[in-house]
Amino acid sequence: MDIIISNQSQEPIYAQIESQIKTLIIQNQLKEGEPLPSMRNLAKELRISLITTKRAYEELERDGFIVTVAGKGCFVASKNKELMREENLKEIENLLTKAVDMALMCNISHSEMQEILSMLYEDK
Repeated sequence: MDIIISNQSQEPIYAQIESQIKTLIIQNQLKEGEPLPSMRNLAKELRISLITTKRAYEELERDGFIVTVAGKGCFVASKNKELMREENLKEIENLLTKAVDMALMCNISHSEMQEILSMLYEDK
């Protein structure tokens, strides 16, 4: 599992880890039941504090992406389709917000944006 930490990012390190693992799960690169690296191993590999990896794993578990089995470790949780849909919708909203901001900067109208979106759907 490749996690890349950016010291230049405004996002805290635990959140970077959390979002990258979520992405791997959503994209099915980490499959249901697959074990995650131990908190210690991940901390050692990334050269960060154990507390940071613990926080990332706690957030992932709270959000239902992983489960912890005492004495065995952390595993990818069975997929909750509604949870995955919500995560994807959140990501789409973020991307569309950026697109709308750019459109407004370029003086592109709402109807032009709708036309662009319709064309993109038709191309798929």
